[in-house]
Amino acid sequence: MAEPDADFVWRVRVYWEDTDAGGVVYYANYLKFMERARTEWLRSRGLIQSRLEAEQGVVMVMRDISARYVTPARLDDELAVTVTLEKTGGASFEVSQQIWRVPDYTLLVEGRGSAACLNASNWRPCRFPPVLRDALAC
Repeated sequence: MAEPDADFVWRVRVYWEDTDAGGVVYYANYLKFMERARTEWLRSRGLIQSRLEAEQGVVMVMRDISARYVTPARLDDELAVTVTLEKTGGASFEVSQQIWRVPDYTLLVEGRGSAACLNASNWRPCRFPPVLRDALAC
C-alpha cells in the first residue's frame, strides 16, 4: 500500500522508552504520537502554539480524544501518523488520525479528537483569532 491519503503525515521511530517489557508500544504512547503529529500539522500551517499564546492570547487544548487499537507497534518500527481536518467551527476543530507501520502500511491505531480555542488569561472558550481561522480554512 502507498502512503495514506491525509492532510498531513508525520514519521516517528519507536524507541525503547515507548515500549513495555515485551517490546510492544505502551497504549498511552500512541496518544503522544498523535499529539506530536497534530502539533507538527499546526506548525506546517504556520501555527506555532507558543506564538499563538504570546501574540494572540489564545491556547489550543484537546477537549475530546478517542482511539481504537488495531494491532501493536513494536520496538524499532517506523510509524506514519496522519492528521486529517474533519470539521472547523468558530472556536474548535475536529481531526481524524491514524497510525500506520511503515513500509507495509499496516493500520495500527485509528483516532478522533476535537480541540478548543481558549483565552490564555482566563481559560475560557473564545473564537479563533483571524490568523488561526485562516490557517484552518479548508
